Amino acid sequence: MAISAQAVKQLRERTGAGMMDCKQALVEAEGDLEQAIKVLRAKGLSAAAKKAHRATNEGLVVIAGDARRMALLELNSETDFVARNDRFRELANALGQRALALQVEDATSLLRQPFADGQQETVEQVIAQNIGTIGENLVLSRCTVMTAAEGNRLSSYLHMGGKIGVLAEGTSAVSEEALHDVAMHIAAADPRFVRRDQVTADVLAAEREIALKQVLEQGKPEKIAQRIVDGKMEKFFSQAVLLEQPFAKDPDRAVGRYLRDTCGEDALIVGFVRYRLGEE
Repeated sequence: MAISAQAVKQLRERTGAGMMDCKQALVEAEGDLEQAIKVLRAKGLSAAAKKAHRATNEGLVVIAGDARRMALLELNSETDFVARNDRFRELANALGQRALALQVEDATSLLRQPFADGQQETVEQVIAQNIGTIGENLVLSRCTVMTAAEGNRLSSYLHMGGKIGVLAEGTSAVSEEALHDVAMHIAAADPRFVRRDQVTADVLAAEREIALKQVLEQGKPEKIAQRIVDGKMEKFFSQAVLLEQPFAKDPDRAVGRYLRDTCGEDALIVGFVRYRLGEE
């Protein structure tokens, strides 16, 4: 049967599939638009299954939201070429907005949700359709939605065009500019904890054990070994704890000191989330 150009255009707008794929689907569906969408969806799912084993080490980290609530999301692709593709970036940003709107707990929860209000296709199905269209395996690896506590504010920072993304929460005393600077610092310095008292007992024990072994292997006397270990632990805190790290924009001051000097004693960082593209 003859398939009109208008029908092909309409199907492309609904699905984003290629022109020839849309025309073939309409032929198979005998011109029925809804049936043609199902045909394309089935083909997309098939393509997704064939590509599911392929490694996805590239992609994009995106951020959506405002100072009250933000979403951080990572969508992976096989190649950087696809990660720079407009269609891929639009998909990643749409997923970020959807995660924000639904306030999902994680990527698994988001995959089960409708891609849009009133739409039957789930996020997982839409990603599968894009696998068929784009031609690479795509994986929604993780997402986090962060909501500021009453009176607090959020800030964010994207580094290297979406290779690293950070959300940071500060008290009301932390200025917008200072919070953004701290988010930028987190992207660069990769802290593991906000404060020293958040370092878990197992991490402390492991770091102290490593430090002691290093000291004893150097042949240091037992009576001064503990003092050296304590010094090594202080160095560990300055590397792993955000407030004790040298501030990226002013290495002569720790982050905590920078906040007190610029915003006052009540300026506190409550928490942060940092994604680096492709990390485990």
